[in-house]
Amino acid sequence: MTAQNQTAPYPELTWVSVSVGWILGVIIAVSIGYAALILGFSIEGSELAAILGFGILRGVLRRKSIIENNIVQTIASGVNGASSGMMFSVPAIFLLGYGDRFDPVILTFGCIAGAFLGIAFIIPLRKHMIDYERLTYPGGVAVATILKSPGAGVRKAIILLGAAALSAAVQFATIKTGVANWNLGALVGMPEFMNGIWYLSLMTVGVGFIAGRGGVAFIIGGFVAYWFLSPMLAATGSFPLDEAGQAISAPESLRLLLYRPLGIGMLIGGAIMGVILAAPLILSAIRSMQKAAKVAASHANEEMPIKFLYFAILGAVILMCIMAVTSVDSIGLGGGIAMAVLGTLWVWMAGIILSEAIGRTNWSPLSGMTLVGITLLIVVTQALGLDRADSIIAAIMVGAAMCVAMSQATDLMLDLKTGYLVGATPRMQQIGQFAGAWLGPIVVIFVIFALNESYEFGSARLPAPQAQALASTIDGIMGGDVPAQKYAAGAVLGGVLSALIGGLGITVGLGFYLPFNIVLTYSLGTLGRELTDRFKGKTWSENVGIPIAAGFIVGEALVGVGDAIRIARPALAALLGF
Repeated sequence: MTAQNQTAPYPELTWVSVSVGWILGVIIAVSIGYAALILGFSIEGSELAAILGFGILRGVLRRKSIIENNIVQTIASGVNGASSGMMFSVPAIFLLGYGDRFDPVILTFGCIAGAFLGIAFIIPLRKHMIDYERLTYPGGVAVATILKSPGAGVRKAIILLGAAALSAAVQFATIKTGVANWNLGALVGMPEFMNGIWYLSLMTVGVGFIAGRGGVAFIIGGFVAYWFLSPMLAATGSFPLDEAGQAISAPESLRLLLYRPLGIGMLIGGAIMGVILAAPLILSAIRSMQKAAKVAASHANEEMPIKFLYFAILGAVILMCIMAVTSVDSIGLGGGIAMAVLGTLWVWMAGIILSEAIGRTNWSPLSGMTLVGITLLIVVTQALGLDRADSIIAAIMVGAAMCVAMSQATDLMLDLKTGYLVGATPRMQQIGQFAGAWLGPIVVIFVIFALNESYEFGSARLPAPQAQALASTIDGIMGGDVPAQKYAAGAVLGGVLSALIGGLGITVGLGFYLPFNIVLTYSLGTLGRELTDRFKGKTWSENVGIPIAAGFIVGEALVGVGDAIRIARPALAALLGF
C-alpha cells in the first residue's frame, strides 16, 4: 500500500497509519460500545482517535505528517462505526430470548457488508455536501482543530493515558471489592423512593463531561422521575400497589413498573418524530445525488473510481441477501431478496438523511432510523408467514447490517470534512474507511457475547436501553405482553419534546429509563464541564478536560470488558470451537 502520490509531499495512507488505526479502532470500539450499552447513547470516536494517534505517531514514532494522522483517525473511527450500529440492535435478540438461535458468523459478515454498503453509498455525495454545500459538521471541525495543533495533540494524549490509568485502577478496585454504588441518600436521611444512590464510575463522569450542556435533558429526565414524580406519588398516596395491596415505593421497583416503560415510550416517540422532522432532508438528498452525478466526471481523480463503488454496492447487496436467506431456514430465496432490497433502499435514504442531519445540527437520529428500518423488516417477515422467532431473528440480523451501514455513512462524512480542512486526499480517506470498516463487526460481536454471558443485557449492570426500546417495539408489534398504555403515553410525550427540540424526547426518555444512580453520577460530569467552562475557560476544557474525560471512558471500559471476557472465557471458547 503506497504512502504518497506525486502531489502529496507528506506520508498519508501508509502501513504505519493502517496498523495504528486498527489498534486504536479496536480500543475505541470496545470503549464506546461498552459505554453505549450502559448509557444508551454513543459518542463520536474521531476526536479520541486523533488524540491517541498523535500520542503514537508523533510522540512515540516521531512521525510528523498531519494527513497521516488524519488517516489514522479515519481508519480508527471506521472500526468504531460498528459499535453504535450493533450495540443498538443486536442485544435485542438476547433481550427477546433468542440469543442462542442465530449464527454470529453470518451476522458478522452481514454487518461487514452493511459497512461497505454505507461507505459506497455516501462517497458520491462528498463533493456536493462538503465542497459545494459546505455543511458545518462540527465534529469534523473539532478533529481538524486537534490535527492542526500538533504540540497540543501530544500533550492531550499524555493527559488521556494518565486519566485512563486512574479510571482503570478505580474500576479494578470496584470489581475486586464488589462495591459499585454509594448510598449517600441513606446517610443524609433521604426517603428511599428518591433513590440517592450514586454509581461509582469515572467513565460515566467522563461521558457527562464530554456531552456538557447537551446532556442536561438526560439529567432532567432522571430528576423529574425520582425527585419530582416519586415525591408527588408519596404525597398523594398514589404509589402503585402489589398483589397484596401494599404500596410499591422501592426505587428499582418503581423504575421497572413505571419509569422504564414511560422512558421506552419516549425513546420510541422521540425517534419517530426525529425521522418525521428529517423528512425534508429527503428532497435535499435527492438534489445532492443529482448534483453529485453532474460533478463526478470532472473530479474523478479525487474520488475512488465509480466502477469500484458500483462493485462494492453490488457485492454488499449480495452478501446482505445471503445473510437474510441463511439467517433462518424458513425465509426462502424470495424473502431474502425482498429483505435485502428493502434494507439497501433504507440504507441509501437513511444514510443520506443522517449525513445531512449531523452536518447541519451535529445531531444524528440513528436510533430512530434503526427502529423504523427494523420495524419495516418485521412487517416483511410477518407478511412472509414466518413464525415469531424466525421473524425476529431475520429482521434484527438484516437490521443490524442496516444500522452499521448508516453509522458508517455519517462517520465517513465527518472524517471527510476533517480531511477537507487539513488538505487530505479524499480517495485516501475513502480507502482508509474501507480498510477499517471490516474489523469493527468482528470485534463488536465478540464483545457482545462476552458482556451478555458475564452481566446479561437488560440488567442493572448492562441496561442496553436502545436495544430494550427496539425489543419492546418488536414485542408490541407481534402481540407480546407489554404495558401498551405506558408506552403510548411516553411516546406522545417523547414526540412532543422532540418536535420542540431535535432529539430532546430521546435524551429525556433515557433519563427516565436508566437507573437513577447512573444519572446522578453522569450529572457530576455535566456540572464539572459547566464549572470548568465558566471558571477555567473553554480552552482549558477542550485541551485538558476532554482528554481526561476520554481517558476515564477508555480505562474503565477496557477493564470492564476485560473482566467480562475473563468471566465468559469458557462460553466464548465453546462459541469459537476451542
